[in-house]
Amino acid sequence: MKGDRVEIVVDAGDTTRTYEVVASRAGRRVETAVRRGVVEVSEVTRNGTVVRTARFMANRVLALVEQPVPREDTSEKAGQSGRPLRDDPET
Repeated sequence: MKGDRVEIVVDAGDTTRTYEVVASRAGRRVETAVRRGVVEVSEVTRNGTVVRTARFMANRVLALVEQPVPREDTSEKAGQSGRPLRDDPET
């Protein structure tokens, strides 16, 4: 989904560097994986095709912050019967 974002903070010796991988178009998502000492952050299409990938050595990664797009929950908007919640007794 557009708005999915992952921030990666990496130890760069005497300083830290922050990188961002963002889902650049609607329908895309950002996936993370840790394999064999490598942190891999990929932007993926709906079909599962990888668009771009960022790789970091796991022992250098200080923080990995995933920030998904807020999703709407329809159960909060409607009551159990599916009707909108209202306090007005006349309806």
